[in-house]
Amino acid sequence: MSSDLSTFTDPRSVAVVGASPNPAKWGYWLARGALRGSHRRSVYLVNAKSAVIDGVGSLPSLRDLPEPPELVVLCAPAASVPAVVREALDLGAKGFLGITAGIDAAHGEPGLERRLSAEIRAAGARIIGPNCLGIYDCAHQLELAWGAFHPGSMAVVSQSGQLGLELAGLAAHAGLGISRFVSIGNQVDVTAADVLDDLVDHETTKAVVLYLESFDGGRELLGAMARLRAAGKPVVVLTVGASEASRAAARSHTGALTAAIDVVAAACRAAGAVLVETPVQAIDLAHLLLGSPLPSGRRVAVVSDSGGQGAIAADALAREGLQVPRLAQATSQQLAVLLPAAAGVANPIDLAGAGEQDLTTYARVVETLLVSGEIDTVVLSGYLGCYGDDTPELVERELEVVKTLADAVRVHDRPVVVHSMSHDSDAVQLMRANAVPTLHTIDAVARSLGHAADLVEQDGDEPAHVTAAPGGTGRSLPYLAGRRLIAGHGVRYPVAEGVRSAAEVRKAAGRLTAPYVLKAGWLAHKTEVGGVVVDVPDADAAVAAFTNMAGRLGDGEYVLEEMDARGDTVELIVGARRDPCFGPLVLVGTGGVQAEVFGDVQLALAPVSQEQARRMLESLRASRLLTGWRGRPAVDVDDAAAVVAAISRLLAERPEVAECEVNPLRVGPDGAVAVDALVIASSHHDGGTDQDQDDDASGPTGASR
Repeated sequence: MSSDLSTFTDPRSVAVVGASPNPAKWGYWLARGALRGSHRRSVYLVNAKSAVIDGVGSLPSLRDLPEPPELVVLCAPAASVPAVVREALDLGAKGFLGITAGIDAAHGEPGLERRLSAEIRAAGARIIGPNCLGIYDCAHQLELAWGAFHPGSMAVVSQSGQLGLELAGLAAHAGLGISRFVSIGNQVDVTAADVLDDLVDHETTKAVVLYLESFDGGRELLGAMARLRAAGKPVVVLTVGASEASRAAARSHTGALTAAIDVVAAACRAAGAVLVETPVQAIDLAHLLLGSPLPSGRRVAVVSDSGGQGAIAADALAREGLQVPRLAQATSQQLAVLLPAAAGVANPIDLAGAGEQDLTTYARVVETLLVSGEIDTVVLSGYLGCYGDDTPELVERELEVVKTLADAVRVHDRPVVVHSMSHDSDAVQLMRANAVPTLHTIDAVARSLGHAADLVEQDGDEPAHVTAAPGGTGRSLPYLAGRRLIAGHGVRYPVAEGVRSAAEVRKAAGRLTAPYVLKAGWLAHKTEVGGVVVDVPDADAAVAAFTNMAGRLGDGEYVLEEMDARGDTVELIVGARRDPCFGPLVLVGTGGVQAEVFGDVQLALAPVSQEQARRMLESLRASRLLTGWRGRPAVDVDDAAAVVAAISRLLAERPEVAECEVNPLRVGPDGAVAVDALVIASSHHDGGTDQDQDDDASGPTGASR
């Protein structure tokens, strides 16, 4: 355990300031919880009136204690907290658990909490909170929180104390226990990342559920998640729909196509964590993460004692991106020997009443499937778990079947997940206690298995430390300067020239190869205002197009560019921007002027490798267009992936760039060619891109990889 936070999880002494004899007050719950650990540490109760709490006397102030307290719990009125903190620091306290809320408001001093935190850190101490619900650690018998906790192996770290309590309560109802609970509150000092890092070596914790509303210091937070993943402790993340940090849309399509929740999901993928939508989903998934093997792939065998439930299960699994493959003939024949003639043996497997006739059929069928090597997970859906409840004579026999299933899971190291019509029968409880996750709905089983498969497939590498958001965006670079910057990172463009008059257009047309594209080079979004003319056949048409466009849009640098006229191409959008919390992000999706209409995008933290970029492309709904569709040839996906990786590196390596976008990137069988460039410089950086902006080309420009 990190010595930095051991003060909060296993202190030698605790003082509860604001302890109360009134069971309706925070001070009572904190005092009572602290006293439960009095056999392990010194516990002191501080109450101005020296009240007796559960038979234990209190002292009027910290200075009356027989020794300096290591950890001070602050649940006194907000107006008294600053004085208590300073008194405790004078005595040598090393930690503060800030329960009290509203300290700034009570004193009419905005920022007081932060200033107190600075005093605490300057004295060599730390504080969790304020405005938190407390801490619980089962291994160290520390209970300094509102509510009751059941010991177990799941940690809960929550920015919302009450939502954290809901998670703990749901876990208890589902037969799961808590290893550590930390309500982080306002995070004026100790952050969620600090708490997660402290769980890496916490032996009791096997999985972590994290609830956050804001993701300040996002890369540090993801690093802690990745270290937990590397330690074999998966992290489940729950958040609200949109964080303030990611709400503002940028000027590019990239900004409009990325919602805050998408950014958090991409961040979780990068760290090897998984994002869920509700507390119930988090606890359902925890069943699979605590003790059960994770699925090594997406192939699922469904076994049911009802044909209808088996079919519904297959559909539910398919909706979560899982496969219910038809079994090989040899495996089906082995199953047919065990089951009645009317049974379904292809997958789903319908027991056709064999379970009722002999409960051991469940175990024999599961064993056959696990041995086959054709599946990664077995899902049992239906009545198992109810036999003993409905027919007491079958209790022992059903429990023996459960033990056999648990043995099969251990031997074959593959998960068996049960959808049982019983909530909490003896058999259900035994399955949960023996690494056979058991949930009450097939929806929960399918969703949790899908999340578990995602966890296995994610890289889980610690995200690179890169420059975070620079705090705003400045101007857009002219088209030629922007494409020159992007081309410098290995992206291919057609040859182009800057032009400012009809005469320059005619000269440029003589040096370039028709057909041409004429663009208003200073506009970020050209199509909306008629700033692009395509398929210009010759010099006369180019001059006419320029005259018309300049008459509408005025003077400026226009660009005459060779048109990418290749057939059999697919248009993509590739963009990157800086998120205020997580830093550079890269996006790829269906491109062109309708990019926002389709919304078919994949998002990742930058930088990404070419292999990661390829997986992003393969995850698009339109990915079949890349591999050949209705007789069209496949395009060069590797070259497209190389462009995605290059754009991601550009933003990761160039802090002066706030956003960068190519839309469209035209990808054909012979490679990818960018035909647009939007680069937005950060308002907080000078140089670098300025040089690119001022270096207007007077002759042909282009780049190739």
